[in-house]
Amino acid sequence: MSERTQPKRALVSVADKTELVDFCRALAEEFGVELISTGGTAKLLQENNIPVREVSDLTGFPEIFGGRVKTLHPKVHGGILMRRNNGDDKKEAEEHSIPEIDMVVTNLYPFKQTISKEGVTEEEAVEEIDIGGVTLLRAAAKNFKDVAIVTAIRDYTPLLDEMRHEGGISFQTRRNLSIKAFEKTCDYDKSISEYFKNKGETVELLDLHYEKSMKLRYGENPHQRAVFFKDPNNHYPNVTNAKTIQANKEISFNNILDGDAAIKIVTDFARPTVAVMKHTNPCGVATAQDIDTAFETAYNVDPMSAFGCVIGMNRTCTTKIAQYIADNKLFVELITAPDFEEGALEIFRKRKNLRLLATGKLRLNPNQRDIKTVAGGMLVQYADQHVISKDDLKVVTKIKPTDEQIKAMMFARKVVKHVKSNSVVFAKGEPDKGIERIVAIGAGQMARVDAVFIATHKGGDDIQGSVLASDAFFPFPDGVEEAHKAGVTAIIQPGGSIRDKEVIKRADELGIAMVFTGVRSFKH
Repeated sequence: MSERTQPKRALVSVADKTELVDFCRALAEEFGVELISTGGTAKLLQENNIPVREVSDLTGFPEIFGGRVKTLHPKVHGGILMRRNNGDDKKEAEEHSIPEIDMVVTNLYPFKQTISKEGVTEEEAVEEIDIGGVTLLRAAAKNFKDVAIVTAIRDYTPLLDEMRHEGGISFQTRRNLSIKAFEKTCDYDKSISEYFKNKGETVELLDLHYEKSMKLRYGENPHQRAVFFKDPNNHYPNVTNAKTIQANKEISFNNILDGDAAIKIVTDFARPTVAVMKHTNPCGVATAQDIDTAFETAYNVDPMSAFGCVIGMNRTCTTKIAQYIADNKLFVELITAPDFEEGALEIFRKRKNLRLLATGKLRLNPNQRDIKTVAGGMLVQYADQHVISKDDLKVVTKIKPTDEQIKAMMFARKVVKHVKSNSVVFAKGEPDKGIERIVAIGAGQMARVDAVFIATHKGGDDIQGSVLASDAFFPFPDGVEEAHKAGVTAIIQPGGSIRDKEVIKRADELGIAMVFTGVRSFKH
């Protein structure tokens, strides 16, 4: 082993060919490095008049299976792994005509980028699992005493400069490049295993890798220290990946929780929708033909509770919304939206304590995990993204719900799964205005009848003619009775209680239509 090595032969096989031509031209023309390459990489070099030897010429074996097998050959890996100061290795290399390979330039198939695309199939993902590249990378990294492994485009120029001005690549540089390479293989393998874990495969070892995103002023309360971590493998639009447009006052622990909850609600809706959040529960949700109407309707469901709220919307935040907030002097902590009109930003800049997050176009992550910690452990489940359709509804009462009631119940059902249990949501449709809105919410109660009572108290006269959605079954008829007193006309619930017959009978007696979904949505 020499302290510095000047490579004589380099194997080049990359997926990302950015800046490759200039790098390889310098290796060949300035330093006389013989270049060996594969497939598209060799073609690119040839097109740019850079001398290159095809790997099949070295191995005497063609690339096969559509390029799946190119470099997996003893003449390739022997040239990389042979120990230059080992006499037996050098003798065997001569016997088998294995030339030394002193540098390997490789980067891997874009697996992460592929799986982050909407609608990608498992077959497409599998084809982006690099085999030969990872093997080359590990082999060269293992033999860093003699071989330089180049995996990052940003290292091209510093390496050329070192070769020009220092007479070769130092041992420490080769060692550092090796460390980078092993970091890449670790991260690459993790992204593959996480992909399959997220598709519901059996998990024996839960290895969570999160990176520090920001240190927070404090946690839920001022006496609690807190840090925000992010999953580097998650590329979906969410509160973690959102771009901070404005934060004159730091985003807090509770802002992040409420922003996350708001985004999850509005992502469930295709129509323009706004959710107004307090303490991770919605106090107003509405959907309409335009986002301006949805905003004003959602905010006015419970304006008293909305004081100091977090607002989420699934369309661009308009200047009209910003002006409404300013004119009415609404106290809003944070707004999340796919984007913000410039006019809205001009108005919001005058509000010192308002934070703005731009998520980009919202879409569901079908493999989203929900992790809850307990002392000494954690619980992991897949997020509740079950979609109830009209075909799932089973009418269990003599009175059949109208089409408008079904539409309102489906809206309320989407919202209730995001409310802390025991929870009920009252909703109405206004067909003439193209609006569906929450009337009142009962959240986080130990008894379901109490959740109903609290919601009817909040909703008052507006409950008349509304529908009710419950996150779980009614254990007794009392919740139905409370809803009837307030003027509810239809109920959607999972069913499944041992007293279902009693509950259904009471609904019939009170003239309330009731449908079962068969799906519970507890949220603790």
